Amino acid sequence: MPVYARIDLAFERGEGAYLFGTDGRRYLDFASGIAVTMLGHAHPHLVKALTDQAGKVWHCSNIFRIPEQERLAERLVAASFADTVFFTNSGAEALECGIKTVRKYHSAAGNPQKTRIICCEGAFHGRTMATISAGGQKKHTDGFGPLLEGFSHVAFGNLNEMRAAIGDETAGILVEPVQGEGGIRPGSQDYLTGLREICDEYGLLLFFDEVQCGSGRTGKLFAHEWSGIAPDVLATAKGMGGGFPVGAVLATEKAASGMTAGAHGSTFGGNQLAMAVGNAVMDVLMEDGFLDRVHKSAEYLRESLERIVVKHPDVVEDVRGMGTMLGLKCKVTNTDLIDRLREEGLLAVGSGDNVARLAPPLIVDNAQIDAAVEMIDRACAALGGGDG
Repeated sequence: MPVYARIDLAFERGEGAYLFGTDGRRYLDFASGIAVTMLGHAHPHLVKALTDQAGKVWHCSNIFRIPEQERLAERLVAASFADTVFFTNSGAEALECGIKTVRKYHSAAGNPQKTRIICCEGAFHGRTMATISAGGQKKHTDGFGPLLEGFSHVAFGNLNEMRAAIGDETAGILVEPVQGEGGIRPGSQDYLTGLREICDEYGLLLFFDEVQCGSGRTGKLFAHEWSGIAPDVLATAKGMGGGFPVGAVLATEKAASGMTAGAHGSTFGGNQLAMAVGNAVMDVLMEDGFLDRVHKSAEYLRESLERIVVKHPDVVEDVRGMGTMLGLKCKVTNTDLIDRLREEGLLAVGSGDNVARLAPPLIVDNAQIDAAVEMIDRACAALGGGDG
């Protein structure tokens, strides 16, 4: 189906932070498959884990025990707020499971009328019918009505609007700690803390969408950890498999109390291939000092980009985001900047609010950051910014 406005470029192989195109050029990959190839391309530990497992068992169904799945669940629980985990193939599926978890919690507690979830304007939660309804953006919902009932929308970052939207049917609040498609906008610490307080006050479940900002992207395993609070339910995916389709819903025992045998399921979710890669990614993320190095690299990248903003104020006006999930708010059209960056040899991707998104792999080093910033400098100069 012609649903992708594809760029006329293909890649034949990747290595670390680089992709090698069929056009014979090498590209520094700061798109990372839209924040997916978290550990770069052809990471030897991930390649070995996948190929070793491929010679054993690919799939057997969740009607049997899957030891690799149990191990990854135990590791995620040990490293997070959660008590229990459900594995999916994608972020949208994780969101779907999370939505069901929130509703089932209230139904099982004797409050079946509590079905509505308050979401934020500018959100993106996936492409299924439930998740486009939760996201609420016209560009994603147009032509697909009637949408799924049960979602309200308020301004991102506005606690007053959030509180005012709560009613007798409200079950929970669904928020991205860092909005991805909405323009790389992080929620402040006060905002996330306020959401936790509101949920506690009204008996709601706090549901975080960390599909994009999780798996170490901000320098902690999950972005909400920077705020010092925890959700009741969390959906994650993208970088969790380093490029292999893996997603998960994490929840407290209380929040998942309605999810009993038969309440949900997946044919492929959590199969042996996915779990082998998921565990390999966790091996790297949980290495002593790894996330600290990510945080330092992220600070270096942000400082470098802030100098670009100062130098080229008529092309870019701000740096947004957290960790290695950053965006340049553009004064020119963001696609013009992204196209020019690609000509320079740097891959980036667009985001909402005219933002050029930069999401390098977590293994990026300062020399590669310097190279990327030089390309951004040249691209901005070519588009009319500063002294070049």
